[in-house]
Amino acid sequence: MSIVILDFGSQFTRLIARRFRELGVYSVILPGSAPLERILQEKPQGVVLSGGPSSVYDENAPKPAAGVLDLEVPILGICYGMQYLAHTAGGEVKRAGKREYGKAELSKYSGTLFNGVQGEFIAWMSHSDSVITLPQGYDVVAETIDTPVTAIENNETRRYGVQFHPEVVHTPKGTQLLLNFLEVCGVARDWTAEHIVEELIADVQEKVGSGKVLLGISGGVDSSTLALLLARAVGEQLTAVFIDHGLLRLGEREQVEQALRPLGVNLVVVDASEEFLGALDGVSDPEQKRKIIGREFIRAFEREARKYGPFEFLAQGTLYPDVIESAGGEGAANIKSHHNVGGLPEDLAFKLVEPFRTLFKDEVREIARLLGLPDHIRLRHPFPGPGLAIRILGAITREKIDILQRVDDIFISGLREYDLYNQTAQALAVLTPIQSVGVMGDERTYSYTVALRAVTSADFMTAEWAHLPYDFLSTISSRIVNHVHEINRVVYDITSKPPATIEWE
Repeated sequence: MSIVILDFGSQFTRLIARRFRELGVYSVILPGSAPLERILQEKPQGVVLSGGPSSVYDENAPKPAAGVLDLEVPILGICYGMQYLAHTAGGEVKRAGKREYGKAELSKYSGTLFNGVQGEFIAWMSHSDSVITLPQGYDVVAETIDTPVTAIENNETRRYGVQFHPEVVHTPKGTQLLLNFLEVCGVARDWTAEHIVEELIADVQEKVGSGKVLLGISGGVDSSTLALLLARAVGEQLTAVFIDHGLLRLGEREQVEQALRPLGVNLVVVDASEEFLGALDGVSDPEQKRKIIGREFIRAFEREARKYGPFEFLAQGTLYPDVIESAGGEGAANIKSHHNVGGLPEDLAFKLVEPFRTLFKDEVREIARLLGLPDHIRLRHPFPGPGLAIRILGAITREKIDILQRVDDIFISGLREYDLYNQTAQALAVLTPIQSVGVMGDERTYSYTVALRAVTSADFMTAEWAHLPYDFLSTISSRIVNHVHEINRVVYDITSKPPATIEWE
């Protein structure tokens, strides 16, 4: 049983799924045009029509497959989804006289979706069209000064619509609306870490059978959690390989070995830094770096497979945001490829096993907790598979790797020292190709500029720059320029995501 979300191109669609899962209900995102048969495979107890950039009057306006609106389950339309519900039921939608974007206060609200809501209701708007005339059987249950029809409902057919986005944090009480919709659907709220683990283990066992599995370990929470899950699912059929590509953080290889071997993981450690750095020699383009690293990872695994195999399967800790940002969704833009999504060679000798492909980072952390992964690994910040390669802008050299490792160690150690590490979702240092004039010890310097970046985020789909204390930034800047002589200038990135990404490349 699930809630099916039909995606019509909204930037917030994935947040709808995340909110439902936070409320303990499994939700799945399907393309807006998904066939009815595909939707029914998910045994939906409710359907959500997402927002999107289109107008219902556009020639190629997206619409659900025939029969979807006739399903005898509750349907919630959000933004474009509400307009489509109203339009197809005989209502009228028109271009609004004034585009409504950003925060707006509901001047009045009532009805089923607003049960339990009290006081001021701030909603996040993003629309150019509005419902002007209601279809038969519907009532207006919310409005703003600029949008007289902000929410509608038909309790007889269990059809509901909101012009705003209840899924975003900018609508503080929006979660209550989603919860009320789930109550109407009568769906069981049993999507828990325990439930997820049971399903993932069953899925892995069904797919793998008696085959042997090769897993690449990075030392981060995703691959470490996957190692524990696979060990529980297939036991000795799993061999976990840690590839040291020479682009790790300072001392990371030793930390990985010390952390995972005591947990009973069958870990093989391989030093492949010569191969990786040789392949990356002179390469500046970030996409090319990622593809080279993806290719070299697979080649390294293939070499190990010949030693310890044969292996039929390659496991990866690919997450939902990885898939989305690599254009995994219908109509999604290719923001950047991920080494474990977009960089695999066509002649891959393995079948892929990606149990976490539809999970968010917080769900993986909960699975890790259940499987007993220590907190110092479970709560570790994300670290990209390509490592420092995408944090060194331009061509990579061993000297630049050494510089960035020392800077990164000072920054991350400082965050822990000041008890700021767990207050940020991700922190990193970027070595730029910019060199500038400085003065140290009455002598002129001409050295590199390093950029520090720290963000807060609930889901890594969006992120805000972390407002770190000035005294901390001052201390870290001083430590960097005094202990890493190749750096004479430190800057702090205060750009949110969007418009930027968290990593610079």
